[in-house]
Formats: sequence, C-alpha cells, structure tokens
Amino acid sequence: MQGRHGHLSREQKQLALRLHGKGWRLVEIAKEIGCSAPMVGIMARTGRHLEARPFGWEPRQGCLTIEEREQILLGINRGDTFTAIAEQLGRAVSTVSREVKRGGGRCGYSAWRGHERAREQARGPKPFKLASGRLLEEVASRLEQLWSPEEIAARLRLDHADDPEMRVSHETIYQSLLGLLHE
Repeated sequence: MQGRHGHLSREQKQLALRLHGKGWRLVEIAKEIGCSAPMVGIMARTGRHLEARPFGWEPRQGCLTIEEREQILLGINRGDTFTAIAEQLGRAVSTVSREVKRGGGRCGYSAWRGHERAREQARGPKPFKLASGRLLEEVASRLEQLWSPEEIAARLRLDHADDPEMRVSHETIYQSLLGLLHE
C-alpha cells in the first residue's frame, strides 16, 4: 500500500489529512492509507512528516481520480445510495457500483486500494511473448521460409500440442513484426 521503500506518497498523506478533517478516527485513516495510527496522529496533530514524493501516476481523463474515490468512500460511510454518490460526482451509477464491487463491496471498499488497483491495470502492455527464446527462434525460422503468421500459429499448435510455452497467436506475431518496424 505504501509507496516505494515503505514511505507514504504525497497523495496518501493528503488523503489522511482530509479524512482527519472530516472527523475520521486515526485507526480508520491508518487502515485506509496503509500505515499505523500513531503515524497518522503525528501527521495530523503536529504537521510533521508531511513532505513526500508524489504517487507518480494520474489516471487518464474520464477515469476516476483519488478525490472521486474518496467521495465514494465518504458516501458509503454515510450510507448514501450509489445513485446519490453518482449524482454528486456527475458520474453514471454503473461507474460507482463497479468501482465499489471491484473494491470489495460496501463493507470492504478502500479509496486508496482502488486507486492503486487502477494504476496497476493502467500500466503499459505486457511484454511481447516473442521477446526471446525457443518460440522466437521457431517463428523467425518459419517467417524466413515465408510462412504466414496464421500458418505459423496453426503449425505450432500441432507440433507442440503439449507445450503451452510454444504457442502464439497470429496477432502476436503481427504485433511483434510491427514492433520491429517501429524500432
């Protein structure tokens, strides 16, 4: 839950202070942002340890922000309906209900964990399956023999029926070829 090296991010600390300002108990805030209640108490009472590096990720336009997730959390704690929360945010009810469902439901929802989950899902594409190894060698060999990606994918399924590591879709082969063209 914490940022790199076990430190809270700037956004986590700001969330903690906003929740404290809304009357949340230190234990509840600590659970929400992923640290100890005494640490939250030190930040809230003394203003110490407030400097921090940013989380380093902002959702793309149209996606929920940490502030919107915070409003969802606060609405859930007030007992608001998803419709009321959605109206307050200017979002579709389905957006709010999906976010809460993905986040563990009304009882388990955490704004900060939801934000972290969104960052993980937004990370770039998976590395190409054809980066190296036996599979790449076999695909390259057949491409040199002028086989089409569709033929290669079909033949690999036949030749290596018991080895899922030696299977690749024709789309992956095309994507790998496009990647080589753009290098």
